[in-house]
Amino acid sequence: MRSGRVREPMLDMIGDTAHMRTDLDRDLDQHLPTVRSAPRDIGSLELIVLRPAEDERVLLEEALLDPARGLDGDDWIRRRSGSTPDRSPDPSSQLTVISTRVLAAIEPDRSRWPLAGDQLYVDFDLSVEHLPAGTRLAIGEAEAEVSAKPHTGCSKFSARFGSDALRWINGPIGRELRMRGINCRIVRGGTVRTGDAIRKLPAGSSSDN
Repeated sequence: MRSGRVREPMLDMIGDTAHMRTDLDRDLDQHLPTVRSAPRDIGSLELIVLRPAEDERVLLEEALLDPARGLDGDDWIRRRSGSTPDRSPDPSSQLTVISTRVLAAIEPDRSRWPLAGDQLYVDFDLSVEHLPAGTRLAIGEAEAEVSAKPHTGCSKFSARFGSDALRWINGPIGRELRMRGINCRIVRGGTVRTGDAIRKLPAGSSSDN
């Protein structure tokens, strides 16, 4: 298995406004037709990113998704959450998935995409209409369920990709299309590999059926 480590340059103060690219004002709406035309039947898994520690990224060609541990080796398992009574890791945000079409619109340099902080990067329609909460997804050998918990952009996203990008993904259309991505929980473990298909499962079914 080949992997590559991507370390952010001097991002220890990433939330500080001094790091935000506030001068950008791109016409990002011109990319909406491309984002909207993402595959709805069968998409593809284009990148797998492991987050072994805060602000560290490791690119993987394959990874194990586990219903208890999340993406094997990822620091989700060590993240304390305000959404659970005992502040244990929140299963509803166990796995995050983002659209490569959105990333291509806001960041032409593909090598910087992992800085978004998500784990699975896919060419697939992630919109609310296509994937309502509770939808099951088959990804490689694994299966995940879309969570109701929204995945929204923050100051880190703005600092890395521009304040205009943050406004775009957090606007009404951005939320409708889930441009920032989706939160999922893993319901069936298995190996996923770059190039694997991602598909929506019929309601009440499993990829075993």
